[in-house]
Amino acid sequence: MSEEHPPVADLPKVELHLHHEGAAPPALIRQLAHEKKIDLRGIFKPDGSYDFRDFAHFLSVYEAASSVLTGPEEFRRLTWAILEQSAENGVVYSETFLSPDFCGGGDVAAWRDYLAAIRDAADEAEAKLGITLRGVVTCVRHFGPDQARRAARCAAETAGDWIVGFGMGGNEGVGKQGDYSWSFDCAREAGLRLTTHAGEFGGPDSVRDAVRVLGVERIGHGVRAIEDADLVHELADRGITLEVCPGSNVVLGLYPSFAAHPIARLRDAGVRVTISTDDPPFFHTTMRREYEMLAKAFGWGAEDFADLNATALRAAFCDEDTRSRVAKRLETS
Repeated sequence: MSEEHPPVADLPKVELHLHHEGAAPPALIRQLAHEKKIDLRGIFKPDGSYDFRDFAHFLSVYEAASSVLTGPEEFRRLTWAILEQSAENGVVYSETFLSPDFCGGGDVAAWRDYLAAIRDAADEAEAKLGITLRGVVTCVRHFGPDQARRAARCAAETAGDWIVGFGMGGNEGVGKQGDYSWSFDCAREAGLRLTTHAGEFGGPDSVRDAVRVLGVERIGHGVRAIEDADLVHELADRGITLEVCPGSNVVLGLYPSFAAHPIARLRDAGVRVTISTDDPPFFHTTMRREYEMLAKAFGWGAEDFADLNATALRAAFCDEDTRSRVAKRLETS
């Protein structure tokens, strides 16, 4: 292997769109279920991987798997397992989506306990594995606006150098982006930067509302913007960054293959795109695999992925000192 031209899969990586519970290795979830005597056999395939039929069923399996994560110690173990796998795939900086709904039910005091355990594992992983983690608090759209307010209050109470953003995941078919304006305003007033899922199963209008109504600077997925040329131009002009998860989109049936995915067309149109895994064990992917498949589909080389990582680092919600440290890792790794 040439040091001047390493395989793209070996390059250091920045990941911005990772659901914490959705990144749980199935083996860890099975182990926790065994320890707690919880029967989760219905959510696994015979080979031990997660089993789901479609997006709605995926959400059900996701929540069932998360049901064994019942306390701070479980989240400490989960965080270490996630970061160990991310580091193995060359990730040097990651932002993870953390939902207070799964970490104390939206109670601020309980959320602080969970967050302390998560941060403890993250600090250990940074010292031992060289990977930096930051948290983006997310509300869950299909849990409704009232529960989203509780998540936003948790975010606002713990905003700072580690909790750096606020966003929304969940089922795009429930309600409208604007129904959650209070929560996003609360987070913005606390100094948090904003992202939200849109343009995955929702069409271009969901992306437009995310930008114009919620005032986010990043969009989770956002790929269906490609269906509206005016919106593509608007995203490029505004400098909105898309947290694109190609492997997830292919597995969930948005596109039939990596080659059919619009990430390259969006990038060519001047939209800021980045690469992430979303819920990697659910979608049988890793950051290495995303790089390998994109290189194969579009002929992208090391310079392309360096540019994509630079875009991701510019869009990261971390402070400037952290950004500078990560930039050095990208240059020297």
